[in-house]
Amino acid sequence: MFVDAIEDVGRFTRPIQFISRNYNEKIVSPGAATMFFVNEFSCAITCKHVIDLIGNRTNINQNYANFRREKATLIKDNQYQKALKELELKYNYGSETMIELNERFLDCTADPNVRFRWINHPKFDLAIIVFEQFQQPLYQSYARFLKDGSQLKQGKSLCRLGYPFPEFTNFKYNEHSDEIEWTNDGIIGTPRFPIDGMLTRHLVENGTLFGVELSTPGLRGQSGGPLFDKNGLICGMQSKTNALHLGFDMRDAEHNVNGKVIKVNNQPFLHVGHCIHVDIIKSFLAQNGIKFYEE
Repeated sequence: MFVDAIEDVGRFTRPIQFISRNYNEKIVSPGAATMFFVNEFSCAITCKHVIDLIGNRTNINQNYANFRREKATLIKDNQYQKALKELELKYNYGSETMIELNERFLDCTADPNVRFRWINHPKFDLAIIVFEQFQQPLYQSYARFLKDGSQLKQGKSLCRLGYPFPEFTNFKYNEHSDEIEWTNDGIIGTPRFPIDGMLTRHLVENGTLFGVELSTPGLRGQSGGPLFDKNGLICGMQSKTNALHLGFDMRDAEHNVNGKVIKVNNQPFLHVGHCIHVDIIKSFLAQNGIKFYEE
């Protein structure tokens, strides 16, 4: 059903790649999010929570640079470990604290130093990215939004596209500089991944219809990816996944497996996707003077 639509939408949907590491770790963790272009003027949209992460990157990296400078001044005597613990407390550093983060916009432009700004929605998980002095674009098309949002009714089949399961490997930890960095070696791209679902419910907050729920989850890495119909018309944007408790809990339930009785405990949940509604997206673009197309 969505074969042609995926090809069409894939022409303007792009990954945002992340690399990060936690305190006292040399292992670099890859991650991803998704964005898609809405016009020929280098304007795109993604989730606000993705932009918040990018916006905090400078603070994360600067804090670690400050930490390293202070750590270098510590005298390595019998009081060193105590002083180091105090410094870690000062910066609130623990084993799960992110200390470095870098991002890159893949296959958007051939210019590696492109500048960009963003506009966050004041209420919902939506943000506009505006690339400035954008040259040599690598996206081939742009979104066409569903004109009549009232067509989004229960039972309608829709699809999402994004970049979960990151497979890129072009990064490393530089032990000499104690920093993570991108490299020219390894796998550069990450395969796109579609997932379809049925529209199950509308999402309303304080009387405002702001989103739709799908019967399947949006996957990690698909945040900011387009929600579209079989014609490739954009109906929304993947925002988050919600877990609904099914109530079929099992506690010490006995089952015979290969002739042996085992006890099973299980609390099943249904994972459903939450997407920002197309009308919210179009309204926000219009409020900020961003050109878009609809059919």
